Amino acid sequence: MGKITVETCPIEGVKVITPQVFGDERGYFMESYNYNDFAEEGIDVSFVQDNQSSSVRGVLRGMHFQINHPQDKLVRVIRGEVFDAVIDLREGSKTFGKWFGTVLSAENKKQLFIPKNFAHGFLVLSDIAEFAYKCSDFYHPGDEGGIRYDDPEVGIEWPRLDMKLNIIERDLNWKGIAGYRAGTDL
Repeated sequence: MGKITVETCPIEGVKVITPQVFGDERGYFMESYNYNDFAEEGIDVSFVQDNQSSSVRGVLRGMHFQINHPQDKLVRVIRGEVFDAVIDLREGSKTFGKWFGTVLSAENKKQLFIPKNFAHGFLVLSDIAEFAYKCSDFYHPGDEGGIRYDDPEVGIEWPRLDMKLNIIERDLNWKGIAGYRAGTDL
């Protein structure tokens, strides 16, 4: 074992994972996921779906979650660089409404484990980024919720907001976390 290093984050359950990378003049090799290593570190999750997306600089996707079918996620960047952010939406959590963010890149090979009941999003910092993630439940169309990316009550400190952002209308129309607390249609 010992093929990964796991950093705990200020929000319980969120973890940054750095795999052991073996490199030489030919390139590198790493295990991006090994159930036994993750379970040993307290991430005992069965993933059922892998997704991958490609986005250009300035794309901001988020902050998304599944309402009735929440998902644990393991996310990483396989090309380029993003700032990845999560918001704790767990009822009764001492960090409810708090956020955590980190840079994920093809270069640093870090991954972020996001437990169920978190909103998730990312901002592309490189010219292009390919984003890969594992989910513990299947995607259910019509079960999407969201929190507005710039909700001042949450206060995510997105880097480089001076760049031209590319955000779809749906993500611009999400309400803030106050709407989530009130149980309004998010």
